[in-house]
Amino acid sequence: MDPVLLIFMVGFALMAVILYTGIGFIPGTDETSVLMPITLALVLAGFEPVLILSFFIAAIVTLNLTNTMPTALVGLPGGVMSSAMIEHTLYIKANGNIAATIKKMAAASLIGVLIAVPVSLLLAQLLLPVADVISPLAPWLFVFGAIFLALISRHKILSLLSILPLAILFESLRALYWNLNIVPQDQTITVSFFLGITIGPLMFTLFNLLNKNIRSQETLEDKNTIVLPKDDKEKTSLNPLQVLNKEERSQLSLGALIVNTLFILSPVGLTILIGESFSKRHKDPLKKATMTVITMSAVIQATYISGIIIPLFALGIPLSPVAIGPGAALFNAPPVLSLDNNLHHLLSTTEFVVATIIGALVALSISYILISRYAKVITRFILKHIPHESVLGLFIAFILLLAFMDAGLINIFGVLLIGLFSGALNKMGVNFGVQFMALYAAPQLMQILAGG
Repeated sequence: MDPVLLIFMVGFALMAVILYTGIGFIPGTDETSVLMPITLALVLAGFEPVLILSFFIAAIVTLNLTNTMPTALVGLPGGVMSSAMIEHTLYIKANGNIAATIKKMAAASLIGVLIAVPVSLLLAQLLLPVADVISPLAPWLFVFGAIFLALISRHKILSLLSILPLAILFESLRALYWNLNIVPQDQTITVSFFLGITIGPLMFTLFNLLNKNIRSQETLEDKNTIVLPKDDKEKTSLNPLQVLNKEERSQLSLGALIVNTLFILSPVGLTILIGESFSKRHKDPLKKATMTVITMSAVIQATYISGIIIPLFALGIPLSPVAIGPGAALFNAPPVLSLDNNLHHLLSTTEFVVATIIGALVALSISYILISRYAKVITRFILKHIPHESVLGLFIAFILLLAFMDAGLINIFGVLLIGLFSGALNKMGVNFGVQFMALYAAPQLMQILAGG
């Protein structure tokens, strides 16, 4: 490969690390809402596909690692993925062991990446010969994926019943735009719709606050007090083989390996399932909580990496919640990319592998050291100097701008409609995975209902 291009790939990966280190430490920044718009902006700006992939891989590795820190240090979820850890990290913190656990979480995350990258590339290579067989089945896989995710969720009946109403909403808006000649018949609105799902809980909460009765109940008398744990004065090794014991390494490695083969399922669901299951045999509550969060740290990285590498490299269609959500711009970003001409078609095998490895290694080499040594310092700075509301406002504005670019002013209200409906479902217990799969299954579901 061109040495200049390699240098630019490292530069884009560094840019992602710097950007998402800051974003990742801000509580409440949903993964899709902070990854997808910036990736889409790079695609629409016309940067080389190999640079965009390097940026994206570095971004997800950095974000998944840094997002766990607000959860561990102050009990606030960095994102949707890390919210599963809150109960366990609060218990660990109450027992005064959070400083050591943070180092274990960082080491587990590193191991998760080192396992997921080669395994995902290998699985993608194995799937390449049958890609032509799998691709036509994608609409049915989306339907079965939505049903399966609903069945493994906590609120099974509610999730199942929500799939068709969601599908009808998505297809109704698309049909409206086509009939009004706002969008060409051969163009399908998808990007802004799933961003509407992403901001759903936030939009639902904000609209709730417009009701004065609800607003009066939410009024705070005092500011929240956040207490950071005491400094760990012992300088432990950065070698993950020394930070984690043999049992911890074996369990989280197995968890990271398993989820690579389940890439079409919800990352949140897999994180909870594997994390909770692998710690059940421990009787001591502190050891059980520690094993849960370090296993989750590894699984979070593995679900995201496999969820983007395998569909992008092997299939060229977004056949996973990660590809449907955060990585959607790599598959379909009109007018630059489409499902028939995306990064799968534009990158050679060598370019794909090199970009993935560079992105992962650059992110790991910087983020791991930062987390292991300076997690508390960065968290204190973010909480003191960067208003949470300003970041959320920025990304809401970005999403509404993308909605306008997709289908004009009417689509801003369409996205708000999706946000309110999906946000209400989310509050009731229908997770993002089910809603995203319903979005992609919508055309097939409507054909089934119409008898087609």
